[in-house]
Formats: sequence, structure tokens, C-alpha cells
Amino acid sequence: MSQSLDRALTLVSQLATGPKTLDELSGVIDVHKSTTLRLLRTLETHRFVQRDGVHHYRLGTALFDLANRALEERDVRRAAEPALRELNAKLGYTIHLASYEDGEVIYIDKYESSHPMRMYSRIGRRAPLHCTAVAKILLSDLPPATLRKLLAGMEFPRLTANTIVGPTAYLAELDRVRATGYAVDNAEHEDFIHCIAAPIRGSRGEVIAAVSMSVPKVLLDFDGLLAHLPDLLATAQAASVECGYVPR
Repeated sequence: MSQSLDRALTLVSQLATGPKTLDELSGVIDVHKSTTLRLLRTLETHRFVQRDGVHHYRLGTALFDLANRALEERDVRRAAEPALRELNAKLGYTIHLASYEDGEVIYIDKYESSHPMRMYSRIGRRAPLHCTAVAKILLSDLPPATLRKLLAGMEFPRLTANTIVGPTAYLAELDRVRATGYAVDNAEHEDFIHCIAAPIRGSRGEVIAAVSMSVPKVLLDFDGLLAHLPDLLATAQAASVECGYVPR
């Protein structure tokens, strides 16, 4: 390793424990203050270090930006896999992972049911926005302006007797999702299947994906499905932690 790079990284590591003076930092890397100052100025130029008053230095904003970007670029599908696979093995029902991008909700992973009746959903398929639990989770976290723009172009075709068919009722449903922390599809998409979903959060607490459990009604009634909500929420929490989320 380059000696200068090694010293610079050592300085950054020291500043992670709190602001330090030039004298303190020079003592850590055992060089003259002029050498330390040159290193600090280079780090300051790239925002890895910033001066705190006249005599102290502290970590700069670039490090926090890099840390956030690194967490955001982690593959949510890979990070969530252990938790989702465990839930699927425990209960045997279909588990979906979905994400939102550019006005669409896409299934990005699926764990098949171990029961004879299976769903025909597939990875890469779009989920209807107005009647699926994963879509409700993802849209409930959108900024208000983005949500308004999306709703202006949304259609609400009635697919079952329980389908939400207008923006007013849909907004009320999203309010309920925000308040409770989970979403339901009570036979709204297909009249023989119901579903519950929960958010997977990233490092800033933002919703980066939705995990759902779907069950045919002949296998489990709606109250029975809701009885598994604690399992689903625990799975979503475990997956969130793997994605950089720090529970409060």
C-alpha cells in the first residue's frame, strides 16, 4: 500500500472517533505537521475531511454520501433472500418480493408455495397498482407530488367485487397502510386469492421493496391469513436490517 494512502486512511479512521487537532493527527501517523497538513488539505478538497473551527478537523460529507450510496446499491433481492426463504419454508405459502420504478410495480423475486395450489405470477411481471398489496405498500411511501401525478394517470378496473375503483377510496386505503404498517389484498385482484404485504426499508427508512404472502382462500380464510401478519412483519424487519435499515 502507498505510504501516503495508508496515512490518509489512518487520518480518516481517527476522525471517525471525533474531531482532532493537527498536533493529535500528526502524532497518530508520526510525521511532521507539514506532512499531515498536506494530507488533510487533499482530503478536504475531496470532502473527506473538513475543518472544524481554526484548530480542529472532522469527517467530511463525502464519506456519508459514499456510505449511503453503497447501502442503496446493495441488491435488495440478494439481501432479503434469507428472510424470505425462511418464511416460505416455515409456512409454505407463496412469497413475493416487489419493487417500484418509473410508475410500475414489478415482481423481482418469488418463492413458490409448497401446497398443491400455486399462483401463476412470475418474476418480471407487473403488479396492478390499484388492487395488489405490494403496490399499496410501495405507493404509500411515494412523495405526495409523485403520487398525485401517478394517480392522475391510473386506471381502476374492477377485477373482483372487492376491487377499489376510484382515487378517493384508494388514497384512503394508502392512509390506512401508512397508519398500520401493512397492506392487504382481500380478494381484490383475483377473487380466489388474498394477500398481505409489508415494507422492506433502506438505510434512511425509505421503502425500497415490498414482501407479500399470498394464499388461496380455500387453504386459509382471511382471518387465518391475518393471523400470520406477525410472521410477515418480522420477515420484513429482518430483510430491512440486511438492507441497511436501523430499527428505532
